[in-house]
Amino acid sequence: MRYAINYTPSAGDPLTLAAAQWLGRNPFSGEAMEPPATRDLGLHEIAFNTAVPRRYGFHGTLKPPFRLADGIAEPLLLRNLMHFAGQHERVRLPKLEVVRLGNRFALGPCEHSEALHLLAGAVVQHFDAFRAPLTEAELERADPGHLSAAQFANLYRFGHPHVMDEFRFHMTLTGPLGPQEIGRFEKVLRRHFEPFLERPLEIANLALFVENEPGAPFLVHSLHPLGSVMSRKIA
Repeated sequence: MRYAINYTPSAGDPLTLAAAQWLGRNPFSGEAMEPPATRDLGLHEIAFNTAVPRRYGFHGTLKPPFRLADGIAEPLLLRNLMHFAGQHERVRLPKLEVVRLGNRFALGPCEHSEALHLLAGAVVQHFDAFRAPLTEAELERADPGHLSAAQFANLYRFGHPHVMDEFRFHMTLTGPLGPQEIGRFEKVLRRHFEPFLERPLEIANLALFVENEPGAPFLVHSLHPLGSVMSRKIA
């Protein structure tokens, strides 16, 4: 079993529902969903090119997937996550936009947020004590020979290359696309998501995702509101 600490909007948020439709699966219920009908892409093209993000569910990674260390049980992780969330304030972003990351698409902030960067770093550091060390097979799959020096150090220190100064918040929408597909996917993604991206985004919770067995789809286990009860009432 693996866990991940992410951000995802609440189950009823319009962005959650739009992303679940696009990816073909609701990460809260596990329910399969039909991709949006569009004349620019076939349903099979959408399904094929969203297979990887569909398994992980709509989310922005804060603490990448990890196995629990020996002697750590789920209730202890949950208690610590609840306490940690209560000690850290919500983060407000101007808004998200459809962004291209190499040959993939995601939703990302329209500008850098230092508050979000600091929150992600705090999550990685605090919960590293709950993470089992990577196995040799896991290290090999990370392909350390192709990492920068900073990414290599992160992999061995925190179990993942793209954390701390290498972190970039994003919510993945596709797997890798071929050159002939990028333009068509970008057009459809903007049309599908932009109506839901007009308002600012508030990172209001930490979401615990769970992979029950290797290769199984990740599901939202629980949402943990950021900020003390008093500060949330004032907000």
